[in-house]
Amino acid sequence: MSESRRAAPARGRPRDADRDLAILDATRKLLVEVGYEQLSIESVAAEAGVGKPTVYRRHSGKAALVAAAVEHRAASVPPALRTGDLRKALLRTVEWLAGQIAGQEIGLLGALFAGMRSDPDLAAEMRRILRRDEAAMTERPFGGVPDDHLAPGAAGLFAEIVPALIVHRLVFAGQPCDRGFVEHVVDDMLLPLLQRSTTPRRR
Repeated sequence: MSESRRAAPARGRPRDADRDLAILDATRKLLVEVGYEQLSIESVAAEAGVGKPTVYRRHSGKAALVAAAVEHRAASVPPALRTGDLRKALLRTVEWLAGQIAGQEIGLLGALFAGMRSDPDLAAEMRRILRRDEAAMTERPFGGVPDDHLAPGAAGLFAEIVPALIVHRLVFAGQPCDRGFVEHVVDDMLLPLLQRSTTPRRR
């Protein structure tokens, strides 16, 4: 057997990390500028300075590309608190989450919301990302408060309610998540909802 047959052929070029980053950056930029509907693989390739096949080798389509661009952000975790004080823990956690969401471009969030309404594939991808983020967010939101002091399903309720309130405040109301807003959310909504009631039920 010849030497050329014994040697395993090289299987393509190794991925260029700079191209990966350029594609994801171009995707986020165009999402803000033109929206999801007008964004295309061709326009992303042109903005990133690569060929269209280069994009398709990395992402199966527009929804997968946009999801990858959204996921490509610095990982962050909520503050680890062991205060035993539910109010203090909720204030810190809501403040942290508000900062995380406010750090996203409002135009990007708007483009994603619009795209999710028209593209089921994008909606499915964004729900997958949301479930992952919710799992991380609700791992330790209550500062070591015992479970028997919390209402059933408290972590899930927190994950459903708080991001929606923050997004509404930032995107639709166009107002900051200042200390007064955070205290309103915690004192008037979360504490009454998440604390286990000690009042006996009437029979």
